[in-house]
Amino acid sequence: MIGAVSRHTVHITPELLVRAYRAGLFPMAESRSAAQLYWLDPEMRGVLPLGGFHLPRRLARTVLSGAFTVTADTAFARTIALCAAPAPGREDSWINPEIEQLFNALHQSGQGHSIEVWQQGRMVGGLYGVALGGAFFGESMFSRVRDASKVALVHLVARLRLGGFTLLDTQFLTGHLSQFGAMEIPRTAYRQRLALALEVPARWLPAPEGLEDEIRAMRAAP
Repeated sequence: MIGAVSRHTVHITPELLVRAYRAGLFPMAESRSAAQLYWLDPEMRGVLPLGGFHLPRRLARTVLSGAFTVTADTAFARTIALCAAPAPGREDSWINPEIEQLFNALHQSGQGHSIEVWQQGRMVGGLYGVALGGAFFGESMFSRVRDASKVALVHLVARLRLGGFTLLDTQFLTGHLSQFGAMEIPRTAYRQRLALALEVPARWLPAPEGLEDEIRAMRAAP
């Protein structure tokens, strides 16, 4: 169940948005064309344990094959726009123009980050989210070819591990995420983990050294 949901009645600024994330809330719109946002505070929160990330061997081979080029923070606005764009099976989106503006502002301030996946010069997958302390709040991902969003997720997890992050918040649990070890925890437990993670001096690493070695280590983990 969703739990607490409230419709905002004041102007949301990037600063207010950061305070909300620190308190365990996040915003969504009912549709792409919706004029209002809702603050969500789910009773059960989706998290993906960074130390217990399950990387299937087939996907690991794809990630390391060179079939895709992966970058970070080179096309944030385009990434969020493609996450919001209609796609087969997802004709509408909870990402409205206000959310785009807010997260683009967070990117400009160094708190919003994206992973972009390219094939033959075309962006075919990616994801974006927010980094605060040692917590990363995953927002949305998209894929235009097979495995592209999964490749983005693997690269995200590798960067977070190398940067010293301790919490990857997925908001909700989906079948897509559960295959990688994602799980649900109660709101109280989430807030405890969040409070600890916010005090961690983690670093977002757009192009970390040892990235491929970290991915290989993830593949070798039981």
